[in-house]
Amino acid sequence: MSPSPQRDRDTHVEAVAAVTASDDFQSSKKKRSNSDVAEYPRRRATIACQICRLRKTKCNGARPKCQLCTDLDTDCVYREPGIKLDAGDKLIIERLNRIEGLLQSSLASQAAHCSLPSTSPATSNDTNIGGEDTPVKTSSVAVMSGKTSVVGLASWANPPTSISTMPKVHTTPALHLLQWPLIRGLVAGPYDPHTLLQLEMAREPLRMKAPKELDLTNATIYIRNFFRRVNVWYACVNPYTWSRYYKTAVSLSFREGSESCLVLLVLALGCASHHGSISSVSPDKEAPGLPYFAAAWDLLPIVMMRNSVPAAQCIILASAYLFYLVRPLEAWTLLSNASLKLQLLFGNPSRVPLQWKELSVRIYWNALLYESDLLAELDLPHSGIVHFEELVALPGGFEEEDDEEDQEDQEAEDAHGEIASETEPVGHDELWYFLAEIALRRLLNRVSHMVYQKDSPLTLGTLGPIVSELDYQLSQWYESLPQPVQFPLSRTPVSNSVQTALRLRYFACRTIIYRPYMLAVLENEQTSLDPVVKECCRRCIEATIHQLENITSHREGHLPYLWQGALSMVSQTLLIMGATMSPTLSALLPPADQVDRMISEVVAEVERYAHLAPSLKLSAEIIRDAEKRRQICLRSTGR
Repeated sequence: MSPSPQRDRDTHVEAVAAVTASDDFQSSKKKRSNSDVAEYPRRRATIACQICRLRKTKCNGARPKCQLCTDLDTDCVYREPGIKLDAGDKLIIERLNRIEGLLQSSLASQAAHCSLPSTSPATSNDTNIGGEDTPVKTSSVAVMSGKTSVVGLASWANPPTSISTMPKVHTTPALHLLQWPLIRGLVAGPYDPHTLLQLEMAREPLRMKAPKELDLTNATIYIRNFFRRVNVWYACVNPYTWSRYYKTAVSLSFREGSESCLVLLVLALGCASHHGSISSVSPDKEAPGLPYFAAAWDLLPIVMMRNSVPAAQCIILASAYLFYLVRPLEAWTLLSNASLKLQLLFGNPSRVPLQWKELSVRIYWNALLYESDLLAELDLPHSGIVHFEELVALPGGFEEEDDEEDQEDQEAEDAHGEIASETEPVGHDELWYFLAEIALRRLLNRVSHMVYQKDSPLTLGTLGPIVSELDYQLSQWYESLPQPVQFPLSRTPVSNSVQTALRLRYFACRTIIYRPYMLAVLENEQTSLDPVVKECCRRCIEATIHQLENITSHREGHLPYLWQGALSMVSQTLLIMGATMSPTLSALLPPADQVDRMISEVVAEVERYAHLAPSLKLSAEIIRDAEKRRQICLRSTGR
């Protein structure tokens, strides 16, 4: 039976009320600094065991027994640290969980039962959009009910069909647009959507050799750069315990252990960020940070043999550097290894020690985020990590160490200077971007799941309510962003790299939400007689233009997103090219000279990336040749 309109409306009202409750969260937060990205609340940790606390003696924190308890031959009990959430933290987490449940229920019922009749006689509700190879949706969505139990590695007693997961077969990738009407006429021949993956698989392996001696002259600069410009993207290195890791790595001469591997990867990423986008580095020069990465790479085989949270942390950071090098397939290989470790660890809560709980959560979300990014463009096997999505909490906050422990670590000193001798931590635990990206990535996955699956065809009638709901969720995501990361929707320039990256991701999401309407018009111009279809096309074009109008802004997210961003540029540019060939859609575009200039800038920008990866080289060739053919076609028709 179809859900009543009133019930749907009530669901939406509850969702709005839940989201707007984040205003209460904002006002209840402790006062933060006026920096571009606000500090996340700093917390104190419980280090000493109960016996040492009672005796008021120094505890060395050893597990399972500290030194004093060993000497006394008594039980050593550590109080569970826990994350000290203030009222605002608890409120927003509670509300987010509630919103997720409401939206899942709403989307499931709409997908299964709703049908919106077209207002145009030229549009048939029974007509599939794009036929067999075009965006489609699942006809029904199973909402996971009850508690799902893990019975083995990546196997489930009650496998979920979560709408926040990337479907295994979908039509989101950029090369799928080459099969669209009018657009396919702009390329020399048919391109298999799997071509990019085949090119990356045939790529020469990364060759590097660890240096005999590490140059630590600029170590302080690279470390501080990491915590100021890199950790904001991944949020997986605790700035409050950093000095302890560095001290251990120095004592081991960076030659063994997960601590040494972690420090070397931090140096590699800090150096990479310090030198800017790799697209500006000459191809005949060594990539910034590569010597540190090569040294870490020598340690990785032993680290990867361990099934521990620190091992997974090193793997995530190594994959982050491979993303910087524009090595997506190698990054996926490492991410898959980390995903399997996390599935093993999360299979039983007792396998993750208390001191690693928060880090394990952050490593999990990193693995899920970047696997989803890769699956959106390449037809890769799924690791199965998504099955834990409903069981893993959102990140909280890293615990700070006790003052005595901090003082001990701050005395760490190496031969090149006092790397960790400051009275303040090396950085702050900033989570705003990471939390916002988790929410947006899950929404992007919902779009792929609901709109771009190949299981059953969509019609314009069934597409309407789904697109409306997804756009509503995107608007709520934007309105709930905290001030430090909220970006302007207008053309106002944004100097903050975090806001710039989120802004580009926002418009990319809005584009793919409305993209099926563009396909409908390219297939049949008569569908544009429906004012709803025409308005949806206008929204898609508007979002696409916003994403492409200042193309150099894509460099702001060069560390995590250069490869993904380049393919997104190609996808949106092909969409605009197709629109210029359509009488209806071209009327919705800016003036022709402005469009030509924008396309030329995209072609030039992607060509700057062409030497970085074979997949980007092919992408650059495709849009360059497509633009030449487009200009010829337009001239031949006198437009």
